[in-house]
Amino acid sequence: MNLLKKCVMLNVVAILSGVGIAGAAPEVVTLKVAHFLPTSSNAHLKLVTPWCDKINKESGGKLKCQIYPSMQLGGTPAQLFDQARDGVADIVWTAPSYQAGRFTKTEVFELPFMVKKSETASQALWDYIQKDSLDEFKGTKLIITHLHDGAPLHFGKKSVKTLEDLKGLKVRAPGRLASKALAALGAVPVQMPAPAVPEAIAKNVVDGASVPWEVMTALKLQEVCKTHTETGPGHATISNTFLVFAMNQAKYNSLPPELKKVIDQNSGREASKWAGKSWDSFQPPARKIAQDRHNTVNYLTEAEYKRWVKATETVDDEWMKEVAAKGGNGQALINDAKALLKKYND
Repeated sequence: MNLLKKCVMLNVVAILSGVGIAGAAPEVVTLKVAHFLPTSSNAHLKLVTPWCDKINKESGGKLKCQIYPSMQLGGTPAQLFDQARDGVADIVWTAPSYQAGRFTKTEVFELPFMVKKSETASQALWDYIQKDSLDEFKGTKLIITHLHDGAPLHFGKKSVKTLEDLKGLKVRAPGRLASKALAALGAVPVQMPAPAVPEAIAKNVVDGASVPWEVMTALKLQEVCKTHTETGPGHATISNTFLVFAMNQAKYNSLPPELKKVIDQNSGREASKWAGKSWDSFQPPARKIAQDRHNTVNYLTEAEYKRWVKATETVDDEWMKEVAAKGGNGQALINDAKALLKKYND
């Protein structure tokens, strides 16, 4: 064999060997993961990214996330759930109730003065959805369901301690039930996504906003808000928003069994508890940032808290009528939710 033929043969062997190696290499599945907050947010840093790192490690590198924060795949925050259902994204972290009236049964956790702690309420939410409202999430596989750390009221200039102080103020509401609650309390609710809030307050489009402390930090709202109103320790928050980490069902179905197992092991009640506990932990340092700026934090007195709860009872009644119009039993759903909240709170 002359030198030229020998070189050709060696090259062929090398190429064939390379193909064999490549063929044996594990196929990496890259998941497109989208959410609506910036990379500086706790949602990005302490929920989405750690979850993605965990499934990457447990899959031996076979599962990988490509994260798209701040709506980088296009659309609006209200469209995120449908992006997961339709396959625009493989996984989304979002607030489904940005689509008003679509997730009516699950919205029971957004009724006023329902939720005290995210850690316990997030477990209750997972169990409730599995029993009572899984049909509202058709087309997706739920990975995590959780509540945030509650939505106190934050104001640019006004100081609110009583119902009388709140009357007539324009306040951003995170969802339709929060809007109803604010209206029942005498405020003028204005709905808008969280990222739009800082500019709206700075330009006096609204007087204040109902926003979790955690989101305050991500949006640097402590810089434009000077006062904050909370219900106080041991009391349920004025309102809350349920959030989900949801995966396109067809994408999940397409995974081999060993990768489905990794997703399953990082889904469910325990994963939801982890997310809820994280949100509870975000609250104190976020509040401290506001206090360090010499902002004022007002806590409702016991008597005032009871007044606010009483004023919002009509919101529950209206919600039950909406559920009944869709063929459901609103009182039974409230009872289920409260029983599960009690179970995990106790």
